[in-house]
Amino acid sequence: MDRKLVSVIVSLVAVLAFFLLIVWIGGLINPSLQLDETGVLRFAFVGLGLLIVFVVYLLTRQSKIWEVGTREVVYMAIGAALYAVLSFLFNGTVFAVPSVSQVALRPAVAIPMFFGYAFGPAVGLFTGAVGNMFGDALTGFGLSPQWSVGNGLIGMVAGLALLFKEQKKGINTVLWISLALALIVTAIFFLNRTAPNMMFFDPENNIFGDATISIFAGLSIVIGFLLVLLVRFVFGKNIDVASAVTWSLLGNFIGIGFAALSDIWINGYPPAVAIVGEFIPAAGPNAIFAAILVPLLVGAYASVQRQTGR
Repeated sequence: MDRKLVSVIVSLVAVLAFFLLIVWIGGLINPSLQLDETGVLRFAFVGLGLLIVFVVYLLTRQSKIWEVGTREVVYMAIGAALYAVLSFLFNGTVFAVPSVSQVALRPAVAIPMFFGYAFGPAVGLFTGAVGNMFGDALTGFGLSPQWSVGNGLIGMVAGLALLFKEQKKGINTVLWISLALALIVTAIFFLNRTAPNMMFFDPENNIFGDATISIFAGLSIVIGFLLVLLVRFVFGKNIDVASAVTWSLLGNFIGIGFAALSDIWINGYPPAVAIVGEFIPAAGPNAIFAAILVPLLVGAYASVQRQTGR
């Protein structure tokens, strides 16, 4: 059997295995981490997310970006650990965003974006998925495996940047796709502005219930896109920065979109509520963080490479 195929399958199985271990061990340690009756459905979407990754691999298997060796395994472990710890630090309700579920400002999302772009889609997938799952377990609020897979998709898509031999062509294609998605989502927001987005009511934790998201939050998808567009042209001569931030934006839209839309079936949300109440509050700030933090990480990594001669 092809070595690359085996390594990708092992990576996907490893993600699933870590998920099951976290659910099992976490549930024994903290009852709030036990899955409810939707657990099977949540893992069905985990399987769907991993299947999507495998299909993408099959369609692009000729590319070297899918190679997984000892180096990539080490980066998987480092990336997942970093993302877990940083996610834990930013998951508290002090950073909560009005939404229909537990959504927080998470600058740490730049970690799977960067690791995916720098070390390949398999590394990005593992970093985002396993790191987010561990981070949720450490926080103790509860586990949402389908959202962790969504985080994995963020890193995976960011790692697809090198599929294009002409990276500038790939960047432009991704920008057009991202623009279309941003405009569609923003239109849905304006058509559903009165829908309540905060279903929690817990004054002790500064959650006050039924507050619609602000116009700024609603436009955060467009704001994030414009910031990424600005970075793309400001760093036009630095193809690595331009490519990393652009593909990270698309990964954010796809990964968070997958997670939010899964809650149409898991939590019974109407599509508009899933988009306005979950996708926008999560993906909007993520896009802004991508535009600001991913260039810093790519620049720092390039500096290290120059100093070490790699």
